[in-house]
Amino acid sequence: MNPTDRSQYSAAPSALGYIYQVRYALLESLQRLRKGQDFLVAIETLDDVVFEQDGQAPELFQTKHHVNSAADLTDGSTDLWKTLRIWCEGIQAGSVPTGTLYFLVTTAEAADGHAAHYLKPGENRNPDTAMERLNSTANSSTNQTNAPAYEAYRGLKEKQRKELLQNAFVVDGAPHIVDMDSELKEVSYGFAQSKFLDSFLQRLEGWWYRRAIRHLTNDDENPILSEELDSETASLREQFKEESLPIDEEIMRASVDASGYQDRLFVHQLRIIEVGNNRIFHAIRNLYRAYEQRSRWMREDLLYVGELDKYEDRLVEEWDILFQQMRDDLGEQASEDAKKAAAQTLYKWVETESHRGIRPGVTEPSIPRGTYQLLSDAQRVGWHIDFVERLRRLLDDQEATA
Repeated sequence: MNPTDRSQYSAAPSALGYIYQVRYALLESLQRLRKGQDFLVAIETLDDVVFEQDGQAPELFQTKHHVNSAADLTDGSTDLWKTLRIWCEGIQAGSVPTGTLYFLVTTAEAADGHAAHYLKPGENRNPDTAMERLNSTANSSTNQTNAPAYEAYRGLKEKQRKELLQNAFVVDGAPHIVDMDSELKEVSYGFAQSKFLDSFLQRLEGWWYRRAIRHLTNDDENPILSEELDSETASLREQFKEESLPIDEEIMRASVDASGYQDRLFVHQLRIIEVGNNRIFHAIRNLYRAYEQRSRWMREDLLYVGELDKYEDRLVEEWDILFQQMRDDLGEQASEDAKKAAAQTLYKWVETESHRGIRPGVTEPSIPRGTYQLLSDAQRVGWHIDFVERLRRLLDDQEATA
């Protein structure tokens, strides 16, 4: 068996279908946002995706994604009739307002001469011909899978069928879920420079999925507002300007297991000056955030060549000014208690003062604070006046017991 073949019981097609409708909702939302429209979008309510604007009837979208090449949409296609069943039952239940627009968005192709072909936008559109073909299929087909849909369709009065099909549109040949990348880039052009579009979209989609999850799990039953998307794109746009860099919420909010950091040199530096465990945890979390965020910037080529080295050199220089002041204030005969007290004061500066960002627009405090922990771990900075000697002794002891 080919290892790439999926089991007949695989949930992958269904999972991709759900992801597709969420992703399509983002694509459609961005297109509307660029046109300056105010709207709200809901997922899995009246239909897969529903758009509403003030004072206008809603627009219902059924999305059909096929992993492999799918057969054309014919008069008996299950995709077509499943969609019609949802729309017909909504009309019968009175849950769909008069004037609603209906869209079937599918990666399949509408077969020439069949009903779906006549429901496509364009010069060949002919809803009356489509209704004739659908009427014939609903009255003569013996397809048991489609039987409930045929019944729902026949349950509509002729006037209702005519109004439904006048307002129904088949959008065929839609991009597959992977191919949607290029369309999302195209509609996002202008939100960020071309070289940053991939990184911009990764973050925008991450936010969109989190927002959709809240909507779908009823943590936030309200639909997604265009104002929310507009605010997020504006925020990201600012972060991708030359004087800024994006800060990723999933990194800032991540849980950190402190147990794996206890033998690191930056933690030993803090123990030397008797920093409490809670403050040590804050140091560990800041180091994690700074390390992960910096790593992501580097992976995505968002930093200039040598920019990170120059930033660290600036932080070391700022630290060294205060460190040398501490050295002068302590003098040659300072007691250990005086050295620890001075080191505590120096370290409080790292914890509480505002520090230079890697760029003017990067104001997240955990980045410089965590970078200082990374520099401490590399022994480029320290807090105790004798930190170099103390760490050398610690390392020698570790080698001796190894």
